[in-house]
Amino acid sequence: MTGESGVPAAVPAAWSHTPLSPNDSAHSAQLRAGNTSATSGVRGTPPPRLGRLALDRLRSSLSDRDLAVLRSVASHRFLTTKHIDKLHFTGLAGDSWGTRMGRRVLKRLHEQRILTRLDQRIGGVRSGSASLVWQVGPVGDRLLRMDSGRRIRGRQHEPSQRLLKHCLAIADTHVALVRAARAESFELLDVATEPHCWRTFTGIAGEPRVLKPDLTVITASGSYEDHWFIEIDLGGEHVPTILDKCRIYEAYRSSGIEDEQRGVFPVVVWLMHSEERAHILRQALTSARQLDPQLFRVTTAQHLIDLVAGGSA
Repeated sequence: MTGESGVPAAVPAAWSHTPLSPNDSAHSAQLRAGNTSATSGVRGTPPPRLGRLALDRLRSSLSDRDLAVLRSVASHRFLTTKHIDKLHFTGLAGDSWGTRMGRRVLKRLHEQRILTRLDQRIGGVRSGSASLVWQVGPVGDRLLRMDSGRRIRGRQHEPSQRLLKHCLAIADTHVALVRAARAESFELLDVATEPHCWRTFTGIAGEPRVLKPDLTVITASGSYEDHWFIEIDLGGEHVPTILDKCRIYEAYRSSGIEDEQRGVFPVVVWLMHSEERAHILRQALTSARQLDPQLFRVTTAQHLIDLVAGGSA
């Protein structure tokens, strides 16, 4: 099941409670037997590149959950072990067993070079394996290109602290929405991440413009659907800069594209770094020219779920 953006829909991927892949038990047995070919190569020596036949065999051996984990990491660019646990392994015969199972799956995907770890951790070494940060590995990128027909190779790199913090904040928000949907606060019909959630339109002078929300979300309560653009503030932008982006939302709404294509214009949610920042932005939106305060909702992470559960009306 995919969302309208082509990204796998959030809830089915997050609830991929498939049985343990045969790879996990077979691979562990190889390692216990001392078979070093089961690992990704001799230390210091780049592992050989998989041929197409070997890649096809690997692809067919992966479980639905393996692929869901890969796609989740790809859609967010970076996820911590904790994010992956909550999206794909929570609720599997008890959370502690699910966590152990998740660690085993991630270890295998790392050894197969489907995923790779960043050098930096979130929370430091003392935070344990939950603090590891994952991105798509070279084999994972080839698998994704095989499925999508994309030819351009993805890049594996150490991100800046600012980029990493922003990507993980978006992931925190996605996880919070998934957990709320599991608790039946609302239905989570679709979540699209950057750049799949971006919108292109033409400005009043004929210039091309791009609206870049952090997430687009569709929820449902009863017989009503609610559409949301979500912007995540980490405290690094001045309020005038935020107001400039609000004006881009107003310009995009004036284009009529969203209403024409989807029948509704989403509410814009600003998820602010602190209550103080939220209060300042609310005041700025009320006094700003050419901005409709009714288009925007300003809140913090701790109140996001209550806002979404209340609907966009």
